[in-house]
Amino acid sequence: LSSLTRHSSGSYNVSTGTGTFYSCVSQITIGFDLGGQVAIGISHWNSPFPPRGHPLCDSPDGVRSEASAAAALQLPEYQEPVSCPASLSINPISSHCSASQETISDSMTLGFLLMFYPVLKDVKLLMESLEGLSTPSKDGDSTLLDPGTSSILDDNTRTDPEPEVRGRSRSSGLCFSDGKCHIDYILVYRKSGPQSEKREIFERNIRAEGLQMEKELSVCNSDVIFLKLHAPWEVLCRYAELMNIRMPFRRKIYYMHRRYKFMSRMEKRINRFRGWLPRKPMKFDNNTLPDLEENESFTAPFSRSRIHHFTIHNKDTFFNNATRSRIVHHILQRVKYEEGKDKMVMMVHYVCVCGKNSIRTHGAENHRHLLYECWAWWGVWYKYQPLDLIRRYFGEKIGLYFAWLGWYTGMLFPAALVGLMVFLYGWFTLDHCQVSKEICQATDIIMCPICDEYCPYLRLSDSCIYAKVTHLFDNGATVFFAVFMAVWATVFLEFWKRRRAVLAYDWDLIDWEEEEEEIRPQFEAKYSKKERMNPISGKPEPYQAFTDKYSRLIVSASGIFFMILVVIAAVFGIVIYRVITVSTFAAFGWALIRNNSQVATTGTAVCINFCIIMLLNVLYEKVALLLTNLEQPRTESEWENSFTLKMFLFQFVNLNSSTFYIAFFLGRFTGRPGAYIRLINRWKLEECHPSGCLIDLCMQMGIIMVLKQTWNNFMELGYPLIQNWWTRRRLRQEHGPNAKASFPQWERDYNLQPMNAYGLFDEYLEMILQFGFTTIFVAAFPLAPLLALLNNIIEIRLDAYKFVTQWRRPLPSQAKDIGIWYGILEGIGILSVITNAFVIAVTSDFIPRLVYAYKYGPCAGQGRAGERCMMGYVNASLSMFRVSDFENTSVPRTDGSDMFGEAVKYCRYRDYRERPDSPGEPYSYTLQFWHVLAARLAFIIVFEHMVFTIKNLIAYLIPDLPKDLRDRMRREKYLIQEMMYEAELERLQKEKNEKKKNYRAHHNALP
Repeated sequence: LSSLTRHSSGSYNVSTGTGTFYSCVSQITIGFDLGGQVAIGISHWNSPFPPRGHPLCDSPDGVRSEASAAAALQLPEYQEPVSCPASLSINPISSHCSASQETISDSMTLGFLLMFYPVLKDVKLLMESLEGLSTPSKDGDSTLLDPGTSSILDDNTRTDPEPEVRGRSRSSGLCFSDGKCHIDYILVYRKSGPQSEKREIFERNIRAEGLQMEKELSVCNSDVIFLKLHAPWEVLCRYAELMNIRMPFRRKIYYMHRRYKFMSRMEKRINRFRGWLPRKPMKFDNNTLPDLEENESFTAPFSRSRIHHFTIHNKDTFFNNATRSRIVHHILQRVKYEEGKDKMVMMVHYVCVCGKNSIRTHGAENHRHLLYECWAWWGVWYKYQPLDLIRRYFGEKIGLYFAWLGWYTGMLFPAALVGLMVFLYGWFTLDHCQVSKEICQATDIIMCPICDEYCPYLRLSDSCIYAKVTHLFDNGATVFFAVFMAVWATVFLEFWKRRRAVLAYDWDLIDWEEEEEEIRPQFEAKYSKKERMNPISGKPEPYQAFTDKYSRLIVSASGIFFMILVVIAAVFGIVIYRVITVSTFAAFGWALIRNNSQVATTGTAVCINFCIIMLLNVLYEKVALLLTNLEQPRTESEWENSFTLKMFLFQFVNLNSSTFYIAFFLGRFTGRPGAYIRLINRWKLEECHPSGCLIDLCMQMGIIMVLKQTWNNFMELGYPLIQNWWTRRRLRQEHGPNAKASFPQWERDYNLQPMNAYGLFDEYLEMILQFGFTTIFVAAFPLAPLLALLNNIIEIRLDAYKFVTQWRRPLPSQAKDIGIWYGILEGIGILSVITNAFVIAVTSDFIPRLVYAYKYGPCAGQGRAGERCMMGYVNASLSMFRVSDFENTSVPRTDGSDMFGEAVKYCRYRDYRERPDSPGEPYSYTLQFWHVLAARLAFIIVFEHMVFTIKNLIAYLIPDLPKDLRDRMRREKYLIQEMMYEAELERLQKEKNEKKKNYRAHHNALP
């Protein structure tokens, strides 16, 4: 037994005691924790042979401190020779996981028992088998290990068989059992699953890459194994350099222009006067969030040769959680084995933060808890989102989605405010509207029945309420609001590009380029027989022939066209329902329904249409998946883009087809009384309400928008809540009422619902469809932005709560922008200009009123239009029909004598036609009809050209990159060059010093 004293590291002589088999002198370098075990690595072997039965061979295998109370491993009898080490390196076990080490005090003396395991080729492997017997975890709430189990902390040189499986973990669920090593990734598999041999190869290759592993048995299911992975500091550094990850190296210092300094001083003076007001209540207190230092510093691609230039205060937190997980995932993707990884194990991506991290929070234990307190909790609904923290925990891709959603919601505030002002303008001018007054006072105007036989004659004044409601949405401010929303859509997209650029810079995504994607396994299996050289990698890869590719695209396009026909067929069914139901409701026994048959028909048709929309969405998803797989995309991004386009096209047509019908076709092609255009020569097409068709469009948009958003919110949060509740109920029945509290964190997260298979697709699709509803028909429904704003305020917190508490943590991944969705948004913005132009010109009565005011009203020829100029408009917009000219199938069953005291001889309808006793052709179009038609076409052309000009001008004037961002990027580039120059100077100075040293040594050696 030898004795080592004084310092924590250095050179010492080690001599064996009396009675030993041999003696030797070795040079030892030690560094270890107080009271902890030490690992020993042997760099050289001699060849003495200990005799069989020597006490050395019967001793416990290992090297450990006398202060350690761990039990010894009993090893089999040795059959092979053992040698004496000439050089020993003693290091603490904690050095595998901890970035810092404690040292022995100068006055402390420790003894070591040196024993050797001759079977293994590397004594490091021996010590790793003892690490399961380490000192208890620092976490007081952790559970003890099951007897006979051991921890497995694998080194990068390990090639031993599959490690043992731990029964229960002693850590809190954030780290390995030692309480120090971060869990960066978790793989889950079943012991009874197939391909166990390939799994062993896969795990061996993982250890060869330098990752450390620890296995643990599931508490709920003994067949489930959790494989916890940890990336040591050296592995993180190596792959961060290979992956060109940007890390902080110098704090940001901005040189402000004199103008900005003046504004800053003015802002400080203003703040003195409003000191009693809450300062920026929508922002979080800086003390609440952790110190996100990478956002306070310039960044550069990480390099181990220039590691001293980077800002490294703590090695455990230098690489954030998302980066650590992404590095481990990159390693797993590169690990080779026979079959595809997706066929071998099921992955649960989970990154935990060790409890020792120094995060300044108020009660938050880790980033996940902090996200709940300052983001997912409903009490902070009015505050801005902590985007940097979201990015650190979930990765840049999910961070960009919430950044875009927050930006979209913020931009909805001015749109909702202006839309509300348009609505209030219609409300306050309701009593002064000449058209509404004339409709409400027209008790002597009899309107023709709106359906065959069962519909009675009506007074125009019966439409008074609907005329007033129509004025709330269709008033003088409608055109302004349509132009405003077209401009708003452009401003929203242009400023989002600027916002995205700032986020991309702050999150080090400016120069990020997506790695060369791997070929999809399905594509490789299908076309493995044909290969060609990849021009980028220079390696052979499977190749899809031109004819095969485009034949599949033609079949896919045919499938898309067929599904669009299915949508049209569904709309046609709704039209038939409306035609049949309006007659049924007109003969209904309940007077309320009978007197409002058209509104009842519209309301029920919208609800039925909503149900059809939701059912067809399920069918469209399966069809889109089938067609996308039929195309055989080469990479995952190509598959995702193809699937996204199909699903958006299907759902957009499905959601908006009936709305387009009501906006542009309802009541436009019905003919006239006595000459109706009939469907299949049987059913008379539905007419607009006497007050116009806009009320039907408003009802369609309002009901669909409210119902769809309510249903989506329920499915997004309610469905996972119900599933998780059912899982918790099952676990309580099987393991007791307090079972969940005793489960480790990864077990609880494994029991959560996985993120849907399409990632963020459903989240984006819902918001994009809402954006279309908000912009495409906004001229008919100015309250759409307000409803969207209220929904999005709830949507942000619902999504946050879902991501933090109801879903397993998805794999953090990077992305520079929102991808193909931006192009779809631009397309919707262009379409909105066209549709709003047609809604104003065709659906609303804006153009007919304008033509009447300037051409036919009391103010004709005076060049002005006002409410006084609209006197007589209602009478001029109605044509007269002689009842005796009705078709036999259209004659009402009542002649109106019960309502008006005498039989009706003439009735009125909405159109510009000649009187039945006209000297010319009866019921032919009047000159006013052609004036209105020409004005409508002219308005559409002028409106579109004007708005597109404004949109393009705004897009041209607004730069994609803010000026201060360009300055910051230039300064960062300058500092990176300076850092490279400094590193080169240091290298040259080092070489110079070495040459001088060698020269002096050679000079002194001369005689």
